[in-house]
Amino acid sequence: MLRAVLFDVDFTLARPGPELGPEGYVRAGERHGLLLEPTRYEAARDAALVDLRRHPELEHDDEIWFRFTERIVRGMGGDADSAYACAVEITRAWERHENFELYDDVQDTLAAVRSAGLHIGLVSNSARDVGEFARHHGLDVDAGISSFHHGRTKPHASIFRAVLELLDAEPAEALMVGDTIADDIEGALALGMRAILLDRKGVNADFEPRIESLNELLARLGIRRTPI
Repeated sequence: MLRAVLFDVDFTLARPGPELGPEGYVRAGERHGLLLEPTRYEAARDAALVDLRRHPELEHDDEIWFRFTERIVRGMGGDADSAYACAVEITRAWERHENFELYDDVQDTLAAVRSAGLHIGLVSNSARDVGEFARHHGLDVDAGISSFHHGRTKPHASIFRAVLELLDAEPAEALMVGDTIADDIEGALALGMRAILLDRKGVNADFEPRIESLNELLARLGIRRTPI
């Protein structure tokens, strides 16, 4: 029997706002004496992702993200000594709840999951306090843990277990919903949970089980939408 649904946060429930996109990089660059080209953002980010390496012990490590963002800054034309300081500022902006926007399908989906009597948990690879994040955005959840506070990142089993303990649920009684196959899906499955990939951009068409919106999640679970 399903008792709990766990959700990833970034790109599952919320997307980064303008301050975390190309124009935000440009404004941050100006504060550090850098002239960044916004049209180079996507290519710079793709190149930085190629070199992105997680901590070997899956420990939360801000320095990994500082260096990742620095590569984007330099790839946008900010190849100067101040690139690192600029990257730290941008990375820290990811900790601010107001820099994120909820997807349109989030609130009514969580309301429907709640009305079905299921517990709701958040599990995020971030430096944000996800409990405060939920309150800021008016999300009705029972528990939430970020890798910053837990110390380990997904797909480490301990971060999933920590949320399940707060929800008083066993792995076999829980479902994970997230946008990353390695972190969210494989991590949850390895612990004995069920998992569904949320593929909002449709880039993993061959993966199953997979949905492209949270509206499809309700149908998968046999839950009716509850107006809010």
